[in-house]
Amino acid sequence: MNTLVGAVLLTRTGGILGPIASILGWVMDRLFAFTGLFGIENIGLCIILFTAVVKILMLPLTIKQQKNSKLMAVMQPEIQAIQKKYKGKENDQKAMMMMQTETKAVYEKYGTSMTGGCLPLLIQLPIILALYRVIYNIPAYVNTVRGYYEAVIANLGSGFVENATFQALAEAQKMPVANYDFANNASSTIDLLYKFTSQQWDQLVGAFPAVGEAVTETGTRVVDAIANMQNFFGLNLAYTPLQVISNFFSGVGGVGVLTMIAALCIPILAGGSQWFSTKLMTANNAMSNQQNGEDPSASMMKSMNIMMPLMSVFFCFTFASGIGIYWVAQSVFTIIQQVFINAHLKKVDIDDLVQKNVEKANKKRAKKGLPPTKVGNVDEMMKKLQEKEDREETKRMEKIAKSKAQVEESNRYYNEDAKPGSLAAKANMVAKYNEKHEKGGKK
Repeated sequence: MNTLVGAVLLTRTGGILGPIASILGWVMDRLFAFTGLFGIENIGLCIILFTAVVKILMLPLTIKQQKNSKLMAVMQPEIQAIQKKYKGKENDQKAMMMMQTETKAVYEKYGTSMTGGCLPLLIQLPIILALYRVIYNIPAYVNTVRGYYEAVIANLGSGFVENATFQALAEAQKMPVANYDFANNASSTIDLLYKFTSQQWDQLVGAFPAVGEAVTETGTRVVDAIANMQNFFGLNLAYTPLQVISNFFSGVGGVGVLTMIAALCIPILAGGSQWFSTKLMTANNAMSNQQNGEDPSASMMKSMNIMMPLMSVFFCFTFASGIGIYWVAQSVFTIIQQVFINAHLKKVDIDDLVQKNVEKANKKRAKKGLPPTKVGNVDEMMKKLQEKEDREETKRMEKIAKSKAQVEESNRYYNEDAKPGSLAAKANMVAKYNEKHEKGGKK
């Protein structure tokens, strides 16, 4: 048993995503067990519930991120004015430092920072990546699901790898026996079984009757339990919509019209729902973007809001149907969530939001021993910055004048009482000659 579990763990992801994926896998396993209490064990339904739970858990980060976006929309005119002020001075190091200082002052005015809006995204990114890994390889993370496949492996027998039918099935899934250690690596066998169609399961049962006789604790055949939990509206969740559509037109796998339509709906729904959810998410900033027609980021965002849904449609055709169902569910829940978030943000007073941000920022500044910042102090900061710049310029000019006076004093010292024929006398004659001709030229 220990060998089996250790082998299954090999299919899991490592690095920083490993612990996160394990936690998310545990959540999905609990959801799968919960639906099982009602006699429903279906991976598609579990993915939908799983998506809802994750969206709820990430709601505080989502609200914070969108508050920052709303604040950025208000700040944008001031930031653009600063950028316009220093336009064409990209090679002037001093000008760029001034621009950065003024921009920082604007952020401080609103009680935020240049990296404040990125933090929620940075926190969400590893969660999203781990989420994909769990959905892509559910048997590796959901113990309840893995148990069914372990029951199948236990009834294959010790010499199953030499069986011609098993070898043919592995070859059909592009996992040839020569390249995979199915006998000693249970994870590879589970990965193979997870991709089987209903016809391939029938072939496996025909070659290994014990598999067809294995039953669950409730008396259901293991093979039937796997078929029920792995199919969603007739779709095998391990298959891509493109494979299902291709099999329908080629007459392979006994794919029906309804199954083909369901496969076609996944990419279309994924793209359409993502477009609508993005439109809702940017609704709060739409007014500001219209007022700032010169903002290049607004134009870029508009293009991305079109391109990203189209990319989702393309990827969903080539990704496993389980991923597509997650994308659709994620966008649908985002739409529902966004309706309430938009209603909440409309009630948020920008002045109150800025004041709260400044209070939080001042607490952090106090810990660092820095003086507090005040709301609306940009003009004051710019005045102090200009005064500092003027003082530095005055010091620089005084230094230049002092150096010039020292040079002139040195020249007078060496030129006075110079002996006839000496180098100093000759230099003095040249200086007087030049001075005479300069005066003559001015006449």
